[in-house]
Amino acid sequence: EVQLVESGGGLVQAGGSLTLSCAASGFTFDFDDYTMGWFRQAPGKEREGVSRIDISDGTTYYAGSVRGRFTMSSDDAKNMVSLEMNGLKPEDTAVYYCAASPAPVPLGMEFDYWGQGTQVTVSS
Repeated sequence: EVQLVESGGGLVQAGGSLTLSCAASGFTFDFDDYTMGWFRQAPGKEREGVSRIDISDGTTYYAGSVRGRFTMSSDDAKNMVSLEMNGLKPEDTAVYYCAASPAPVPLGMEFDYWGQGTQVTVSS
């Protein structure tokens, strides 16, 4: 079974930093054959893509709302990805989800596997 487990969520003040992690297990293929993504969903809002990374070559993508503030990275040996979030704003408050699919995953295409999410709350 494929399992994605997010960690690192919590409460942080505006302007602060927080790092989320996602541990992956049970993949059918090698970890470097996957694309990993972070999504978030705030109350009353649609789920939106935050970032993604192709494990094979480290290529990343960021939504415009987080570009320059968030950094996604991977640790291939640990089958993990992380999302370093800096300069957090109240509008970043959401449940953050880790997702995975065999690469490539074009923008707009649905991911196959999802974690349960971790809450990030940014206070003002």
